Amino acid sequence: MSEKQFKPAWWLRNTHLQTLWPAVCRRPIKHLPLERERLELADGDFIDLDWVGSKNRIGPIVLLLHGLEGSIDSHYAKGMLQKVTEEGWRGVFMHFRGCSGEPNRLPRGYHSGETGDLDYVMRVLLERKNNVNLSAIGVSLGGNVLLKWLGETGNTNPLKAAIAISVPFELHKAASRIQRGFSRFYQWYFIKCLRERLYHKLENQPASPWDASVFNQINTMYEFDDKITAPLHGFTGVDDYYNKSSSRQYISSIRVPTLIVHAKDDPFMSEDVIPGPHELSPYVTLQVTDGGGHVGFVSGRYPWRPEYWLEARAPQFLREFL
Repeated sequence: MSEKQFKPAWWLRNTHLQTLWPAVCRRPIKHLPLERERLELADGDFIDLDWVGSKNRIGPIVLLLHGLEGSIDSHYAKGMLQKVTEEGWRGVFMHFRGCSGEPNRLPRGYHSGETGDLDYVMRVLLERKNNVNLSAIGVSLGGNVLLKWLGETGNTNPLKAAIAISVPFELHKAASRIQRGFSRFYQWYFIKCLRERLYHKLENQPASPWDASVFNQINTMYEFDDKITAPLHGFTGVDDYYNKSSSRQYISSIRVPTLIVHAKDDPFMSEDVIPGPHELSPYVTLQVTDGGGHVGFVSGRYPWRPEYWLEARAPQFLREFL
């Protein structure tokens, strides 16, 4: 476990300010050159990748995985990709199914334990050039997917290094915590986004198995996962989904140098989700900070000149391996 600590900006001491500031107040990065690539999947669906510059450039590749209802427009995406590019690496953003601005073709979507699509993307990248150095950064839900995949693949994993940020290690506890206090605001926002995406999908897929009236009966993430996520992806129920998809149980099996960054005050989950030292693989460094919120970690002396600490910490860790 790492002793290196993050020092929050004096003007963003509160966990919710740390969480909301970059999402609401960060200036957008407008001039990052992106090239979209569509990968066709064996089941008839597709995944969209956004490359910084041309996908044909040479150099190590850093794949970025987003959180729940995230996209290339998420507040952390372009900033992290820009820093990756400044290091001389190739940055690529993987959209989970249905998150790239266009509904995916199948009724199913993505979820916290879906590692098959990530595995396929990695195999495609390796087939193009066998000796390329691959790494990945997973944020929130994407971090859970990444850790689970790292644990599942063990010694056969192709990555040189990995980073997971603000991970909901135990989905049961995360679903419970987000129903309390001001965290209910985040839950309301996620449910709103999920409803909008599913309504949009129904407009394009009239034969969908969903009953749209169910959407209006859902008010919590637990209810959404129980009524939509679990049955749609072959789980027997929400508990089966949470038990099989939570990443905490996979961390001890990781055999790739991995940095996990987590704040004790993360408003999306309780502090007891954080793995203990005895649960960590020898390849894992767990950096726990007192503050930082959920994918916040904003520092700096002045509000008009914020510093996004994760965008310095992530390249610092990856340099040794890429």
